[in-house]
Amino acid sequence: MLTGKQKRYLRAQAHHLSAAMQIGKGGVTSGVLEQVEQDLEAHELLKITVLETSPLTRDEVAEILVEETGAEWVQSLGRTIVLYRPSAENPQIVLPQ
Repeated sequence: MLTGKQKRYLRAQAHHLSAAMQIGKGGVTSGVLEQVEQDLEAHELLKITVLETSPLTRDEVAEILVEETGAEWVQSLGRTIVLYRPSAENPQIVLPQ
């Protein structure tokens, strides 16, 4: 569980990122989950956009991704979700205590 200070730090880091993935009319499929897993392992911090054509809301998509990947839900803003999960093999982001 992330503290408020850690979430603020991660939000600041994510601000400059562009969305790595878009969730559209297909919703959250096994291919999407696989790609999110790979991106989280490689980058740790991931920004995802939920398009208007998605059958799921932004919050529903975030809940599914958090549950399936074990990531932390850092922020939701507009149609964008920010997720964080430390890399098992090569952690790059050092969170403040």
